[in-house]
Amino acid sequence: MYTQLLINAGLTQIQAEALDWLIKNGESKAIDIAKNTTLARGVVYKALEELLGLKLVEKIETKNKVARFRAEHPSKIEEFFDEKERKIKKEKREFIESLPDIVSSYNLGSNKPGVKFLEGEDGIRLALFDTLKSTTEIYTFADVQAVEDLGEINEEYAEKRKKLNIKKKVLVSDTPENRAYFSGYSERHKGTNTEVKFIQKEFYHFKTSMQIYSNKVSYQTLEKENKIAVIIEDKNIFQMHKLFFEYMWETL
Repeated sequence: MYTQLLINAGLTQIQAEALDWLIKNGESKAIDIAKNTTLARGVVYKALEELLGLKLVEKIETKNKVARFRAEHPSKIEEFFDEKERKIKKEKREFIESLPDIVSSYNLGSNKPGVKFLEGEDGIRLALFDTLKSTTEIYTFADVQAVEDLGEINEEYAEKRKKLNIKKKVLVSDTPENRAYFSGYSERHKGTNTEVKFIQKEFYHFKTSMQIYSNKVSYQTLEKENKIAVIIEDKNIFQMHKLFFEYMWETL
């Protein structure tokens, strides 16, 4: 009756059949389940041990008697479902964070240019945190106000970069607000190996941040209604942007 629902919740066919029996028939021996289902006794014992591990079944042991099993309250199945959802979300996030590496490997194997387009706050986070895999110093053109609006994402990023000891050079528009921000940033994140230079604001009209690192160039537009990021992996494009940045850095 409940087997398919239990399978949908994440149990195997055998686990679901064993638990279904216990729900409907109450406390039972493993051999009782085997006799009244199509499952072999050894398979039933294995499924019951697995259900014990999932905290969906309770084992009752009495001296000189065969162990008996009973289903936990059905609300435990809901808790199991919730835990499964949390695990899936965690695994999805880990996959998404690794996706640029997977795409890079795919592109190298297929001789295709490495270009990835990302949208929304999750996309911006992915693009930003991809720089934490950098094997080179990061060069950045920053839209400070937009970066500040990222709040906790930017704070988490700064702390992780500090722990990884990844150096960064940043070019920003020369405004009182930006000077105040980086003065405060230095106090909040001492030891982050960040150098900053300021460009005359009349020459700095763009609203897109850029990261140049490890044969990659990423662009992030951080407007509230239009958050997008593009990551390009190409050594020639990287080298060109790197040289542009270094020329500007040396002339400021």
